[in-house]
Amino acid sequence: MFKLSDNVAVSGQITPQDVVEIAEAGYKVLINNRPDGEEGGQPSNADIEAAAVEAGLEYHYMPVNAMNFPGDAIDQMADFFDDESRPVFAFCRTGTRCTNLWLVTRAEEERMEAAGHAQGLGFDLGMAARVL
Repeated sequence: MFKLSDNVAVSGQITPQDVVEIAEAGYKVLINNRPDGEEGGQPSNADIEAAAVEAGLEYHYMPVNAMNFPGDAIDQMADFFDDESRPVFAFCRTGTRCTNLWLVTRAEEERMEAAGHAQGLGFDLGMAARVL
């Protein structure tokens, strides 16, 4: 898990068993940015959604890939990332897509600092650079 802000964390692929830990850590919203079937053996959206509902998390399936980045739900993602009353945990294959989505939703005056933080965590911001 990588903390992008006080309210937003990202990670690589999670399993349904990880969801309870995410809820116990205080996150209220779980966002899946990974398309189903992207890689063999990855847990399905339905399995993670069921675990999220059972753990009391608000769950959103918002798949994005390099071809459709940042996707149609970018405004809704910005709303989630900015809502301090509902901490967000987002995941994809490595956390990179989620981090790039977070970066493109930052206000222009926040982007340099946000980009520096994300790069310091080791994330490639090439997807965000294409659309900013």
